[in-house]
Amino acid sequence: RPRRADHLRLGPGQHGETLSLLKIQKLSGYGGEDQPIYLAVKGVVFDVTSGKEFYGQGAPYNALTGKDSTRGVAKMSLDPADLTHDTTGLTAKELEALDEVFTKVYKAKYPIVGYTARRILNEDGSPNLDFKPEDQPHFDIKDEF
Repeated sequence: RPRRADHLRLGPGQHGETLSLLKIQKLSGYGGEDQPIYLAVKGVVFDVTSGKEFYGQGAPYNALTGKDSTRGVAKMSLDPADLTHDTTGLTAKELEALDEVFTKVYKAKYPIVGYTARRILNEDGSPNLDFKPEDQPHFDIKDEF
């Protein structure tokens, strides 16, 4: 049975579907032209398909796709060791850079399609009652789906 952290839970328009990590990896720019490209930062899953020149197969930031790459975004690193959700040991400057890129790049340009299980569940798998969806007022549902 997969660990709960290996799932990304999608939001409205996706019928609450939970995708396995394998399925998300398939959405990392290696599918056909009609296949969406997803990546997660800070537990928020973004559809970056419109930026396929950056995130598609063979593109400079393709390594970030198909996973939660929070640490890599914070460190501006594509090192496989940094392509993880783990922010342990990041400097204040790296955390500040993470927040800036998260807000000014990802939330500003790409629609949110869901959240990682780590973001919406507690360690024991129970629902996180303090979970608050990210506000993204510049996207309408029609723009997302």
